[in-house]
Amino acid sequence: SGTGAAGANIPFLLLVAALLCSTLYPIPADTRMGGCSHTPPVHPETLRVQVESRCPLLPRPAAAPVELSLYYESLCPACREFLVLKLFPTWLLLPEEMLNITLVPYGNAQERNVSGKLDFQCQHGPEECLGNMMEACLMHEAQNFSTYFALIFCLESGSSVTKNLEACLQIYAPEVDIGRISTCVQGDTGVALMHHNAQLTEALDPPHQYVPWITINGVWQGEASLLGLVCHLYQGEKPEVCGGSKAPKIPPGCRR
Repeated sequence: SGTGAAGANIPFLLLVAALLCSTLYPIPADTRMGGCSHTPPVHPETLRVQVESRCPLLPRPAAAPVELSLYYESLCPACREFLVLKLFPTWLLLPEEMLNITLVPYGNAQERNVSGKLDFQCQHGPEECLGNMMEACLMHEAQNFSTYFALIFCLESGSSVTKNLEACLQIYAPEVDIGRISTCVQGDTGVALMHHNAQLTEALDPPHQYVPWITINGVWQGEASLLGLVCHLYQGEKPEVCGGSKAPKIPPGCRR
């Protein structure tokens, strides 16, 4: 836990903050205690409230981001529509610290062990399996979320998920080596990534019934305004875009 040594120093830090604030926001003279009268000990929580009330500029602890996981498959029309028209624009509109996204390309695929080697069958055929693996490999190689999400958006919004990789890399991430992506897709790394995504998908509770399957803070979410829901759940200071967020409902998914 991250509350060990830092937690022990909280009363001291609050005391320092209180002394600092007494300089910036002095207590009116008629409210001060005179002479050497005994001052009872102050509970740390009481001190915290006093400090925050008298120090409006004191930085507040950052709120935890809303955790969104998208379980999808690369060629499912409803998945592509959700990712391109709902998730990506919502991510662009919100501050980085407000929304944390996990992408799991697998969906309604089936994993089989054939003569000791893993094999995958996908709902929309071999091309979808290739698209799933390409996107998993993009995440693995690019690592930076902003980079690989833009690339996946480019693939999913284009005419072909599997044939536009080179063009999307040139536009969004020329620093990413297409050779490394190809090696990943054609080798053991890609298989291992898909196996991991299969495990994540199969571990869903309740099990997914269709894709796109969205969980927010670990809980499945059905049809909802995504922007409005994230704005509602976020506990920190909300940006102006959260003022009146109404968006169309998530389209019907690809059932198992």
